[in-house]
Amino acid sequence: MNAEEIENIIETSLNGSKASVSGEEGKFEATVTSNAFEGLSIVKQHQIIYKLLDQHISSGAIHALSIKAQTP
Repeated sequence: MNAEEIENIIETSLNGSKASVSGEEGKFEATVTSNAFEGLSIVKQHQIIYKLLDQHISSGAIHALSIKAQTP
């Protein structure tokens, strides 16, 4: 799993979002901008992203993920 694949998963799964992901070897940092986060707590925003990537986290392909979620 690489940063570009994670960006692609987020952007195709969360309509209208923009993701910027960096990192390697299972350790990643993601900045995600989406209208879907409007009015949600930081915890809820992060839960949305974790849910999108759950399969890859469970498999160990992603073992560390730092998220910055924001609205446009």
